[in-house]
Amino acid sequence: MVRPVPAPVAPATPVTTLPFRKLLYRYWFFGWLFADVNRPDVFERSRAWRHNREQARWLPTYLRRWAMLTMLSFLVGMLMEHGLGLPVMSALLYVQAIMGVVFNTLTSVILLGLKVLPGPL
Repeated sequence: MVRPVPAPVAPATPVTTLPFRKLLYRYWFFGWLFADVNRPDVFERSRAWRHNREQARWLPTYLRRWAMLTMLSFLVGMLMEHGLGLPVMSALLYVQAIMGVVFNTLTSVILLGLKVLPGPL
């Protein structure tokens, strides 16, 4: 007896690709990972807090990305200032490096708060 060949099965959920702008935003910024904890219901606040604590595992990845960008900006700024004599371009890169330091400081505080602080009442 000959068995019929099964038809190929389509995936249950279609694979969608995000636009490049959205991918770039998600690569550099982590706000899309977290839920708003300012909810009127206690159970919704607790659920959002638990979700945010679980998502905090991705924050070290963002810290590494921004640390690399900060170091690269600073080093290229130094090269432009001292090696090429372009103080305006180096100033722009130094500003980017300072913004990276601020971003990493805030991200570290957020990570520490999510790991140490108790959840909402």
